[in-house]
Amino acid sequence: MTLKHCVSPEAPVAAASSIELQKRGAATGIRLGILDNSKSNADHLLQFLLDAAKGALPVEHSIKRRKPAASRPAEQAVVDDLVREADFVLSAMAD
Repeated sequence: MTLKHCVSPEAPVAAASSIELQKRGAATGIRLGILDNSKSNADHLLQFLLDAAKGALPVEHSIKRRKPAASRPAEQAVVDDLVREADFVLSAMAD
């Protein structure tokens, strides 16, 4: 499977690049992780991105986790859950 667009928070972005996905095992779709940084509106932005991904990609299932505060790292158990349950993780900042 090849994604046609890659969104980068860096500026300027010269052009979108393709990413070749290598799925684990016999999974039928992408396992997508969401890491909410606890900033105001991050949950809304991440839900928007998750809904868009589900509309455009074969998302098998998703897992959502939340950091206790934007200024603190995610707890190791949260990181472990995401590593175990997701092929990709979306994280975003918002205000």
